[in-house]
Amino acid sequence: MIYLFYIMNEFLKKITAFLMAFVVLFSTMSFTISEHYCGDHLVDSALFSKAASCGMELDKPGPTKDCNVQKKNCCSDIVKQFEGQSELKTNVTPINLEQQFFIASYIYSYINLFEGLANNVIPFKHYTPPLLFKDIQVLDAVFLI
Repeated sequence: MIYLFYIMNEFLKKITAFLMAFVVLFSTMSFTISEHYCGDHLVDSALFSKAASCGMELDKPGPTKDCNVQKKNCCSDIVKQFEGQSELKTNVTPINLEQQFFIASYIYSYINLFEGLANNVIPFKHYTPPLLFKDIQVLDAVFLI
């Protein structure tokens, strides 16, 4: 039973460490979401890259003196950028000698708490008694009352 508790405790520690690594990874990661709309309809969205266009964008011709008419473009691109943390700060406070002694004794007692019990050594476990040819109690006339 103690061994099962030890295995579950180690498994829980590994899962916690794995989840904390993901928390640190995703809190420091920056990413960009790019969306392309044609009118009011979403045509494409992309993560970490530019969204593909629908092909209906207006080409902007060079301005001429004769024609100054400009047509409104129906397509729009929206870029959402999410910034992660740029620095991770670890706060380490120094501990004094009494705290170090307490931590060391606590860890030592916690580790020794889950040690397995020593095997009970039975010296006569594999010993077979000698075969009796005669009943010694009858020969010696010793009877229990």
